[in-house]
Amino acid sequence: MKIFAEGVGITEERIPSVCPYCAVGCGFYLVVEKGRATSMEYMPEHPTGEGGLCPKGNAVLEVLNHEERLRYPLRRSGDEWIRISWEEALELVAKGLGKAVEDHGGRSLGFLASSRCNNEENYALQKMARLLGSSNVDNCARLCHSPTVMGLGGSLGTGAMTNNIRDLANARCILAIGTNLAEAHPVVSRWVHKAKDNGAKIIVVDPRITHTSWMADLHLRLKPGTDIDLLKGMMKVMIDEGSIDEKFIAERTKGFEDLKKSLEGFTIEKAAELTGVPAEEIIEAARIYSRSEASALLYSMGITQHICGTDNVRTCADLALISGQIGRPGAGIWPMRGQNNVQGACDMGAMAEFYPGYKRVSDSSSLDFFKTAWRAPSLPDGPGMTSTEMMDAALEGQIRAMYIIGEDPVICDPNTSKTRAALESLDFLVVQEIFLTATAKLADVVLPAAAWAEKDGSYTSMERRVQWIDKAVPAPEEAKEGLLIICEIAKRLGLDLNYTSASEVLEEINRLVPAYKGATRSRISKPGGVAWPCPAEDHPGTEILHLERFSTPDGRANLAVVDNVPPAEETCPEYPILLTTGRIVVHYNGGSMTRRSPSLMERDPELYVEVNPEDASSLNIIDGSMVVVSTLRGEVRARARLTNAVKPGMVFMPFHYYGANLITSDARDPVSKIPEYKAAACNIVPAE
Repeated sequence: MKIFAEGVGITEERIPSVCPYCAVGCGFYLVVEKGRATSMEYMPEHPTGEGGLCPKGNAVLEVLNHEERLRYPLRRSGDEWIRISWEEALELVAKGLGKAVEDHGGRSLGFLASSRCNNEENYALQKMARLLGSSNVDNCARLCHSPTVMGLGGSLGTGAMTNNIRDLANARCILAIGTNLAEAHPVVSRWVHKAKDNGAKIIVVDPRITHTSWMADLHLRLKPGTDIDLLKGMMKVMIDEGSIDEKFIAERTKGFEDLKKSLEGFTIEKAAELTGVPAEEIIEAARIYSRSEASALLYSMGITQHICGTDNVRTCADLALISGQIGRPGAGIWPMRGQNNVQGACDMGAMAEFYPGYKRVSDSSSLDFFKTAWRAPSLPDGPGMTSTEMMDAALEGQIRAMYIIGEDPVICDPNTSKTRAALESLDFLVVQEIFLTATAKLADVVLPAAAWAEKDGSYTSMERRVQWIDKAVPAPEEAKEGLLIICEIAKRLGLDLNYTSASEVLEEINRLVPAYKGATRSRISKPGGVAWPCPAEDHPGTEILHLERFSTPDGRANLAVVDNVPPAEETCPEYPILLTTGRIVVHYNGGSMTRRSPSLMERDPELYVEVNPEDASSLNIIDGSMVVVSTLRGEVRARARLTNAVKPGMVFMPFHYYGANLITSDARDPVSKIPEYKAAACNIVPAE
């Protein structure tokens, strides 16, 4: 739609777009003048955002037009960067990847796809990896919601949000556990407030006092790492008091008798002892949740980022299932995903365990299907290495070359000193980015990529909403669309990956991924797109999953019997305090975008650590002073903020700043391989 500025004859274009930050997928309009985005307009017709944007979304043009955007291909020469032509850059990349394959085989390659890039780029990258003989392809879901893929997938058959975000307004109880959604997903909190205005009770489970807990009717401040014990306590109350849905359990689940038996010796008193939450509060929460007409369960990384993250998710599913709080309006499970296309990256097969559409790589029928579809004589069988396993393998000499797109593991991985050492040990590293990030600075070749508004493509939000973005502005100078870069490299490696547009890739996705069959470009170009599964072009999309049956082979949900596993690190005299991490409203993930936004940096410019005043007194820490926070992995300086938001014996640090993940724990969940960011034993002393 074109708008003409009155009286001056300047032509402006008003182009629909989707926010490139979190996974809510809010829509807005970019106002473009002479090839440059000059302003934004809200999109009130968007079904989820309804015109709303958080501080990050409102400041997004500061990033798009930033002076530090990468503009030309770069080659490392010692400690210097040399500008090179695209032809030279592409030849160097093809040579570096090809040599690793020739000398060490396809499995010596590692690929990190991007939850910030569109579906078509991620689809092409994972296809390229597998055509080269490597299943070592992953994305940042490994670090945030791989337990959702594995846990909900095992319980319900689909590892995705069951209901859309608008449907939260229909809930009469909202249980938010391990999520500070008011800061991490501010637009979602608007729907929670609507539910509360309609009479819903809000229960928040979080050891900290947060912006989310402010709206709670009941705030359970549990001991970090005891989520399963709390949920088991709630289930015990529900079973003992008969507030479970026996008809739902009998008709739509299996495994209940084993679950019930496992809880026989578990008492509410034991739950209170383990969690630190008073028994009467656990009982009240169980009664409110189970007896509500429609209860929603929301969780995020406070649940997933533990060594028992997959079991945490499965226990959340157990709670919803035995109370029948799933598969209808206002009742379901809402995993609060992080990055704008983390759902889509997983859907596209950018995971070590899955081909597109969650076809398991360990299943021979998956290999046969994609061999035929891709006209590939062979494909690697069995799961590849996850992102964190690739770093281990690089240190051991098994991974020799890596291709990283739109991810910054030097900032985002736990124990980042180890990650840096791993990347430095590679024979060859190529990074495709919009800024010269900490990871890009370690690369042999850096490829300048187009940002979200500078290319065509589709994105899938956390509510399974597939939305298309048309290119609104040109990329700066010589930066190119990521899909075209991938295809040019593939061509030089002799691969059949000759896509000319994102639309062409989407058509292949429509053919090969059943849930996306009806998510055609014409349909998803409208504000709000369409929610998968959308199995046909005349299908309206699926706003609520599991209405009549679950996505398991027999249509029944699987109840799990799990026991809590305490954090890998316990406090001790040397490290007497428990460190946990999380998000704040004005920053995003590793901060490569938001820390380049002046308006956001003005609000929160530096790394800080929240300390309880009681601990601060004994540690001689003054509010606003600099402190040194140390763990087994190293130390970092941060600004102390004294607050009762954290309980005595624990501290909180936002992970958006360089240094935070130098000290986080890289202990992993054995199933999903997610690291335990949420619990590390630390010490704090005043900085000298």
